[in-house]
Amino acid sequence: MPKKGGKHTEVGKEMQAQCKRAKVEAACSPSLMSYESPESLFGSLISPIKEEMFFREYWEQKPLLVQRNDPLLAAYYQSLFQFSDLKELCCQGLYYGRDVNICRCVNGKKKVLNKEGKVSYMQLKKDFDQKKATVQFHQPQRFKEELWKIQEKLECYFGSLVGSNVYITPQGSQGLPPHYDDVEVFILQLEGEKHWRLYKPTVHLAREYNVESEDRIGSPTHEFILKPGDLLYFPRGTVHQADTPLGISRSTHVTISTYQNNSWGDFLLDAIPGLVFDTAKEDVVLRTSIPRQLLMQVDIADSTKKLSSILRMLADRLENTRELRSSDMKKDFIMNRLPPCLGNDSNSLTPGGKLPKLDSKIRLQFRDHAIITVEPDQENADEIRKEMVYVYHSLKNRRETHMMGAEDDAASEEGTSQTHGLRFPLSYLDALKQIWSNTIVCVKELHLISDEEKENLALALWTECLIEVI
Repeated sequence: MPKKGGKHTEVGKEMQAQCKRAKVEAACSPSLMSYESPESLFGSLISPIKEEMFFREYWEQKPLLVQRNDPLLAAYYQSLFQFSDLKELCCQGLYYGRDVNICRCVNGKKKVLNKEGKVSYMQLKKDFDQKKATVQFHQPQRFKEELWKIQEKLECYFGSLVGSNVYITPQGSQGLPPHYDDVEVFILQLEGEKHWRLYKPTVHLAREYNVESEDRIGSPTHEFILKPGDLLYFPRGTVHQADTPLGISRSTHVTISTYQNNSWGDFLLDAIPGLVFDTAKEDVVLRTSIPRQLLMQVDIADSTKKLSSILRMLADRLENTRELRSSDMKKDFIMNRLPPCLGNDSNSLTPGGKLPKLDSKIRLQFRDHAIITVEPDQENADEIRKEMVYVYHSLKNRRETHMMGAEDDAASEEGTSQTHGLRFPLSYLDALKQIWSNTIVCVKELHLISDEEKENLALALWTECLIEVI
């Protein structure tokens, strides 16, 4: 195991001041999770820190530690996932690698102790007790409804996929070596205590996961103990490691992560091709040929001046037209995110009630779970492909495969994964924007030419449970 840092009391001055402030404010009764809206959920997650302060001072900048001393909150956190849940979950057919990893940090390296096939609870318990192995449980929101509720609301709040992992580590042990991640991380301490050390990033806002050696990371910038009910946030790229102290039977925490591949760079890679395609229709400069044998040359530096000129022209066009399309990132998000967690109100996902008519008043529902994109017609294989409007939604997504990566890819190859939504002519775009931007809309006032089109649009959205008649 890597050597420990200084004494636990040697906390960085900056973090110490933050902790004291958070402790004082938390003593005023931190609330449990509020599910009224995505904003209220996030507010209750970081309470007592205010949302505006969090994004001004911490988000993508530095760690935040909120130490709370509230038995009710600690009990609620424990209900999210606990060691005793593993026995029942193993009976549901968990597999090593896919659902669970068994690992331990040995001499600064991660040692994976997975067996083959299905997870046996008795074997898992044996490895935990005798080998001091950490149990890493992947995406527990697939099984735990409260985590589903939390992560679904956070996906609405951030507009980005939100995954999670549970880590259960026995006393005197460490599961992972010092490393940094490519995601924004929120850690909720559920059971026991965990000794954390954070270090200055070697790559600020990193785009990849990477293990770091002890001699490269230096001394911790922050060192502290997390207890049940405590929250820790740190930006992607923050080097960290954690162990369960001796005398503590075990530690259980859940890591909630988001904003993977969700940077301005990613957005440009998604949006620029569409901008170039649209501009080339109108500007002959983008349709002129590249120089002869350009693709055969080792050094194409002579072309950088021309490309720079074109990029400036694209920037001017973008600033003047304010038209920018992002379709692949939008679709990836909506296809892979969690469906709404409705509890006993799951009937909302089945068409019901009054059919929309011309004189009906309608209202959009599940706004956070639907997007509008303009794309070439995916059903027309002809050379000339008209642009169509697509409405995608996540109401029928499968919670069971959320954030499971390779499993989702396999399902896609087998044709069992699909995008749920509707396809309309481009002339429907204004009417769709009208529905999306207004609280209540009368069908007959939709911005379409014929009454038949207005009724057809309303009926199509109603069939997908995206509107309700009021």
